[in-house]
Amino acid sequence: MDTGVYRIIDANLNRVMEAVRVCEDIVRFSSDNEILTRKLKDLRHDIFTAIKDLRKEHLEELVSSRDVCEDVGVKSSESEKTREDLVDLFLANTQRGKESLRVLEEVLKLFERDLSQQFKKFRFKLYEIEKKAIKEMEDTLGVKPKVRL
Repeated sequence: MDTGVYRIIDANLNRVMEAVRVCEDIVRFSSDNEILTRKLKDLRHDIFTAIKDLRKEHLEELVSSRDVCEDVGVKSSESEKTREDLVDLFLANTQRGKESLRVLEEVLKLFERDLSQQFKKFRFKLYEIEKKAIKEMEDTLGVKPKVRL
């Protein structure tokens, strides 16, 4: 398999796990919502479980394909450097997670079609969790989300 494919999988798997964890902690500690916290934790564990065999089989290639020092996209954009509040932070991370799930869904079509479809389901789970969590945070924190493009 092409090194670029390994880099894409590795980067997006790390990105989605990080994003979902940030969302999980925001919901857990800002609204104390046990149900939404559990849904995010379960999603994070389901993603890890789904990719575990692929990671085990290709761990060396995934890790050795990392090139943080030479990664042309490693710099943050100005919009990534600030967040207005916890809702904004949550929305930034759900967006990050959804995008990474979509990338994994697409790249996995090249060689793991069933796994690709699992990532599509994960993406739609995150859409639903996001919707419920935004409502919860509006009620708990009294903050209306701004439209994020």
